[in-house]
Order: sequence, then C-alpha cells, then structure tokens
Amino acid sequence: MRLTVAQALVRFLGRQQVERDGEVTPLFAGCLGIFGHGNVAGIGQALLQEELAGDPALPYVLARNEQAMVHTAVAYARARDRRQVWACTASVGPGSTNMLTGAALATVNRIPVLLLPSGTFATRRTGSVLQQLESPVAGDVTVNDAFRPLSRWFDRVSRPEQLPDALLQAMRVLTDPAETGAVTLALPQDVQAEAHDWPDELFDERVWRIPRTPVEPDLLDQAAAEIRSAARPLVVAGGGVHYSGAEEALRLFAAETGIPVAETQAGKGSLLHGDPQLVGAAGSTGTTAANALARDADLVVGVGTRWSDFTTASRTAFQDEGVRFVNLNVTGFDAGKHAGLALVGDARDALEGLRERLSGHRVTTAYADRVDRLRGEWDAVVTRAYAPPEEVTDRLADGMLTQAQVLGAVNELSDPRDVVVCAAGSMPGDLHKLWRVRDAHGYHVEYGFSCMGYEIPGGIGVRWADPSRDVFVLVGDGSYLMLPGELATAVQERTKIVVVIVQNHGFGSIGSLSESLGSQRFGTRYRYRDDAGRLDGEPLPVDLAANAESLGARVLRVRDAAGLADAVRTAKAAPDDGGPVVIHVTTDPLVPAPDSDSWWDVPVSQVSDLDTTRAAYDDYAAARKAQRSLLRPHPTPTTGQGAD
Repeated sequence: MRLTVAQALVRFLGRQQVERDGEVTPLFAGCLGIFGHGNVAGIGQALLQEELAGDPALPYVLARNEQAMVHTAVAYARARDRRQVWACTASVGPGSTNMLTGAALATVNRIPVLLLPSGTFATRRTGSVLQQLESPVAGDVTVNDAFRPLSRWFDRVSRPEQLPDALLQAMRVLTDPAETGAVTLALPQDVQAEAHDWPDELFDERVWRIPRTPVEPDLLDQAAAEIRSAARPLVVAGGGVHYSGAEEALRLFAAETGIPVAETQAGKGSLLHGDPQLVGAAGSTGTTAANALARDADLVVGVGTRWSDFTTASRTAFQDEGVRFVNLNVTGFDAGKHAGLALVGDARDALEGLRERLSGHRVTTAYADRVDRLRGEWDAVVTRAYAPPEEVTDRLADGMLTQAQVLGAVNELSDPRDVVVCAAGSMPGDLHKLWRVRDAHGYHVEYGFSCMGYEIPGGIGVRWADPSRDVFVLVGDGSYLMLPGELATAVQERTKIVVVIVQNHGFGSIGSLSESLGSQRFGTRYRYRDDAGRLDGEPLPVDLAANAESLGARVLRVRDAAGLADAVRTAKAAPDDGGPVVIHVTTDPLVPAPDSDSWWDVPVSQVSDLDTTRAAYDDYAAARKAQRSLLRPHPTPTTGQGAD
C-alpha cells in the first residue's frame, strides 16, 4: 500500500483498539492540531484526506494554543480512566515546543497522550530553515530533543522504514498502566510527506489490552498481617483507585474493616460524601480530620498514590514513632516510596484480596468513634464556610463573596454527576478541603503539575469525554489570563462548559504564600505602579468578562450570593450545544478557607534585611523540626522487627 508517512500514521492510529475487562473501544478519540509549514502538507494533508473520504476514524479539531490542546487531551484521557487518548500535532519550532509543558504535565500525572511534533528536514537539503534551532556542536540536535526527558517514550522517525516499530512501541506505552505518560514521535517535515510501500498488515486492526497485574499472594498475606496488628491504620487513596476502577472495592474494604480513608487530589471521589469512612483530603490542603488521623497513624496504606509533598505535608503529616507504609501501586517506583511494603499490581484486585484476608477484622470501637467524631467536626466546618455567619460577611470588602461561598454555591446547585475542573492557584486547595463529591468522576483537579491555564482546555476535554455531564471550570484571574483562547475552541465545537472566573485582581495563592514567607505579597497583585514606582497602585481595569464575550462566550456577571445562584441555574439550563457560559464573580482575596492544620515546605531566606522575612524564617525553622525521614523498614518472617 503506497502512502506517505503521515497518511500511514493517520491510518494506523485509526485502527487501534483497547480492551479492558472485556470492553473494547477505539484507542484514539481524534487528533488536535495547529498547522504550520512543518505539518500542514504532512499530517494536515493526511487528516484532510481522511475527512473528505467520510466518517474519519481520527477526527480533527482545530485548537488555539499547542500547550492548551495537550491539556485538553490529558483531561479527556483522565476522564476516560486512561482508556482512550488523543493525538496532538504541531508545526516546526515554537509550535512544537509549546507542547513541552503539556508533555511534562501528562508524564507527571501518568496520563497517556500522543505528541507529534514536527521537525526540520531530515535530508538537510535546504540548509537551515525557518524556526530551526541550530547547534554548533551537533548536527542532529533539534528543539524536539527537549521532549526526551518529558516523555515516557520518545522516537524520531527519520526514515519511513522506522515508522512501524516506532508506532508499536508508542502503543505499548500508551496502554501500559505502569509505563504510561506522554509519548512523543518527532516527525521531520520532509519525512511526513515522503511516500513508501507499506505492508498491508501494518493497518490491520489491533487490540491492546490494559492488564490487571496481580500482586504476589505472599505480599498480600504480609500486608494483611500488618493491618491486623495496627492500632490506628489509615488508607490514603490516590488517582490509581479511579484508573483501576477500584472505588467499590475500596468502599467495601473500608466498610468491613472500619479503616478511615483520606484522599489525595487525584484520588478525591474514591469514596463519596457521606460515606462514614471518608475523612476527606490528606496533607497540606487537607481536612483537620484526615490530618489528625494521619498524625497518629501507626500504619498508612497508600492506594494508587505517588506520595507528593502536598499529600505528606512535606513529610510532617505522619508523626507516630513507629509508623510504616504499605503501598499498593501498579509501578514499583511509587510502591517503594517511604520504605513501604511494595504491593506492585492492580488496585481493585489487590483490595479484594486484602478484604478476603481480613475477613472478620475491624478496628477498635474507640478508634471508630474518633473517626466518626473528627469527620463530623470537619463537615460542620465546611457548612460554615459555604454559608459564613454575619460576623464574617460584614467584614468583606464592598459586600464581596468569599471564595468558599463561590465553591459552596456551585457545589450545592450543580447536579451530583456534574464535574468540577480546576488546576492552579488557591482554589485547588480549597476544593480539596471543601468540595463534597457525589459521583466518582465528579472531581477533576490537575495538581500533579498544577499548571496555570489547564482549566479551560481541561474542561473541554472532560466534557468531550462524557457529554452527559455538565462541567464547571473554576478558574482564577491569573490562570484565566494564561490560556483563555480555548474558549474560542469551545465556541467552534459548540461545547458547553460553565466557566466560573473568580476575580481577585492577582495571584491569590502565591500572594498568601508570599506573605507567610515574609515576602509581603510582592509581585502578586495586578496593579498600576504607584508614585514610588512599585506595583501597589490602583487595580488594573482588566475586564475578563468582556474578554470572554469577545471570544464568543455567553457571559453572566455576578455581584452577590443571590446573583451567583441565579447564574448557576441559568448556566445549567443552557442548551448542551450552545457553547461555553462564563460566570464572572469578584471575591475578597484576603479571606482564606478554613485551615488544614498542616504545613508545606517552601524554603525561606536564611538572612534578610526585612523583619517579615526574619520572622518567617524563625517559623520555618521551627516547622522543619517535625519532618520525618520515613525510612523505617518492615519486619519480615525471617528477620523479625526491623530497626531504624
């Protein structure tokens, strides 16, 4: 079959299938792209040819920003539990390097996406070309080499004969739950357009199975024995619970043993609001309930978590002298963290195996009572944050709302199956603590890379993954200004997302952090320069609502709680094919959400002329004393109790 490299690539991708638990679906949902001289005559021509033939297996969507289109692809794959992915094509030079941040985000979060950056001429027949980075020390270096450390698999297809092997390796990584992340196939522009005679079998339909790797039975035995011997066990549920489809297995495990469950950002929704074993968010953005239990836990069972510093509160969350970890994860890399007993395998099957081994075992009544009391206390805190008393609202500037009030209104007025999307700023932390999840797929916060600008393109991907759910994108003004252009993509595709822009005239999260570190909110507010030349003048007259309107979105401006409630109801009632609806609301940036009674390690200057910085360093030095090494080994049947 004589096709160009690009035509062969597109045809191959359209014939890939994926199977898990007997369900077979197309692996690729489509291709997002922006064309330039590197790919317009290659992949662009191939996608056009497929579209004109009718019912393309790889539908094309025009994006507005290359980084944003990777965010859309990542959000889609996450919402589909990593069972379906998008390809992303970009042109030479800046078009391709714009995808680097998206590549890092995908790999950090263990989410599959296929990146197709274009390259300069493989033949070099033209010499240096427009947008080429030339190296004086190596002739084969291109900007696409920057994808190597950010990708789980990288290959450069410099000859047509290399394509089949590159494609098969790419599919292997995209469908491997332990290896997945960004997969990059760099394609020189001349090679994309080069014709080749391909073997017919390259385009046969292929089904890639996402496996459920079993944990070794003797390790499950040891883990069960350690759980039985623990007085104060705690489960920390991560994103792996969702990717394994282990929500019900976790619910039964927790219900039968009485072990409380805390959640990471990616793991939120593993148990639903109201579950008696759910104690909420863990770590620096956690609940007081989860963090109190973590502080005293003598055994911590991590399920599908990579143990970020936010989850462990920079290794200050777990304070029991003898605390040990049991880590259930599909990757040995994550399972081995904190000297944990590494259960490498599928979360759903392993939890079912542990439940069988723990039949009849349950935590003590005293421990169960403490869990119930702490959970109830935090639930009351959330209720007060959603509807603060008058002594709080009377102090708000110009009658503005608090950010917690905004989150509460959206939470309570949205449907249980609706999805909240967020990524950066202060809102992810507030959502982690305060949002009451009523559906396992109702919470989507990207906090592995916490990338500003993810929110709107991510919301588009979530909506495409399941059009039966309304998607509420919560975004601060700082993140909105990073990548608002994908609103035009939502308009173009008639994609309904509800974007709630929380305007507080600056970087609220970093402003608060800056103040706590003695840096006085320097460089975090959107202001004119004052007479002293500092950025402390009047707020800038930025009109984000007008900006959203200019991109084609319907905009609702809100000034108070009643107006916000009306706006949410109006947005919910908007037609499914009516495109994006934007709700613009101003909040008071100086009113924080309830405290998590936790810490995050951000170093403070050890010397300073500023009194605020010196005071912050004293606090920092005191807080660091609580950090733990988390290196205690596990006892084994042959050696007995391990020593520190």
